[in-house]
Amino acid sequence: MLSVEHLSIEFSARPILDDISFHINRKDRIALVGKNGAGKTTLLRLLAGEHQPTSGRIARESEMTIGYLPQVMFHTDGRTLREEVMTVCPHSDDAAAEARFIAELDRTISGLGFERRDFDRPCSEFSGGWRMRIELAKILLQHPDLLLLDEPTNHLDIESIQWLEQFLTESRSAVILVSHDRAFLNNATNRTIEITLGRIYDYNVPYDRFVQLRQERHDQQVRAYLNQQKMIEDTEAFIERFRYKATKAVQVQSRIKQLDKLERLEVDLEDTSRLNLRFPPAPRSGDFPIIIDGLTKSYRNATGQELPPVISNVTFTIRRGEKVAFVGRNGEGKTTLVRCIMGQLDYLGTLKVGHNVKIGYFAQNEASLLDGERTVFETIDYVAVGDIRTKIRDILGAFMFGGEASEKKVKVLSGGERSRLAMIRLLLSPCNLLILDEPTNHLDMPSKDVLKAALQDFDGTVICVSHDRDFLNGLVSKVYEFGGGRVREHLGGIYDFLRSRKIDSLQELERNTQPKNTVASSNSSTNGAQDYAQQKAIAAARRKQEKQIAEAEAEIARLEEEQTRLENLLSDAAQQTQENLTRYEHIKHEIEKKMYEWEILSETIDHE
Repeated sequence: MLSVEHLSIEFSARPILDDISFHINRKDRIALVGKNGAGKTTLLRLLAGEHQPTSGRIARESEMTIGYLPQVMFHTDGRTLREEVMTVCPHSDDAAAEARFIAELDRTISGLGFERRDFDRPCSEFSGGWRMRIELAKILLQHPDLLLLDEPTNHLDIESIQWLEQFLTESRSAVILVSHDRAFLNNATNRTIEITLGRIYDYNVPYDRFVQLRQERHDQQVRAYLNQQKMIEDTEAFIERFRYKATKAVQVQSRIKQLDKLERLEVDLEDTSRLNLRFPPAPRSGDFPIIIDGLTKSYRNATGQELPPVISNVTFTIRRGEKVAFVGRNGEGKTTLVRCIMGQLDYLGTLKVGHNVKIGYFAQNEASLLDGERTVFETIDYVAVGDIRTKIRDILGAFMFGGEASEKKVKVLSGGERSRLAMIRLLLSPCNLLILDEPTNHLDMPSKDVLKAALQDFDGTVICVSHDRDFLNGLVSKVYEFGGGRVREHLGGIYDFLRSRKIDSLQELERNTQPKNTVASSNSSTNGAQDYAQQKAIAAARRKQEKQIAEAEAEIARLEEEQTRLENLLSDAAQQTQENLTRYEHIKHEIEKKMYEWEILSETIDHE
């Protein structure tokens, strides 16, 4: 269906992909993996036709269609959700075909987490994460021959991720996925391609099996590399020892030629995924770190009128040493309750933080609290105490801050890099209650493994807000499900919860449930005019927030166009001037800063 033949691409005279070749067949569902910066997104853009290779070619079947979901995209306004998705409906006079498309449209946008009352809302009212879902729905409904999805799960909750898994496994399209969600990759793919050091390694197996085979390959490469290094060292020692001996001149020249012709092996020797990182011992707290009784939280709109409760009459207790998960669809109040626990929001009801509880908190906007003038190393050195100070560079390496990256100033880091740094800082802070709000969003798989292992060994209490099933599996023993203003307790791990939740969902289909956060009629005393004024004020406030997000997205799109233009320019060796290289680095930095701004805006739009 598609062939990549001896493809290479360079940016700023630096090779990203070097003479790679592979084929994509129909029904292939490929996990594209590799470290951050390895070239995954670059390869997707090449396949989508957004980049041109420095050499080599991509051969496609005639009339082949490709659907590409990038991490960042430009959105247009002016349509409702349903109208926007209908733009991909095939033009046809066949009324039956159009009816089938509309039925599939409803299933798809519902599967991606939208409620029926959302269908006729303007797209401009949705946050960046929800608008990504709209674009994903449009791509899926077109049923392209090849789907290219770059981190599609970053803004999806657990139920939507499961729906997407099922859709992809049943789809007739070939798929290439980039994701840091291991469970998603295992369930949705049957082949794995790794990019490392500019080369690719193709495995016709799911991700977990790939990990085993990669370790075997890596061990072999390391042995071969070390053997070659020993041979080079011995050869160089011979040359140096006998360089000026006439009787050894022939042998010396032979050894010199041997080294000149030697194809030097490369191997990624940095393998810190097994780093044994531990939290400091947790000071003993009271038996019940968190007690909540009848807690209700509402927000007010721009005119000061109180909105329906986000969470209502919540009651539960968390015991010392428990590790629990807060799960549920976006906007259901998980982060709201966390902020109540942290004392950042007022509420009705009772919330008690237990005796001698010391909280370590990782917020979604934690990265914004770092001191921009410190270096990465200084940021961690400032909080590290005891023996851990001798392992700071190992810890930084485990979270992709090895080598020169540790000397970067925080102010030049991207949003994702700042989040990883904030997570390291939390790992080294003594506490007995850890509250983590989406801690894995910007971590790759080795980094997530390090964090998960540290949390499993942690002897304190943990509350984790996350949609990453693989991360929660084996970590938590209790799940609190947020939905419809309620919080329901489920005993057991995350997969026990998911099994039980499927049963609950079938039961709920048989009864007529009200939309989430509705107020019972017995409490309703607002007349129609007041409702209208209230909704108008809410819409105005939201439009203001959405406008800021849209402006940030538009600027990101403009910068990325400039980045693409410069990349194409720099592919010509004659254009690799210092001025162009400097401009390219500047644009990259501006994109990172604007992306960070966009992340913060998107995080606050729905109080989640």
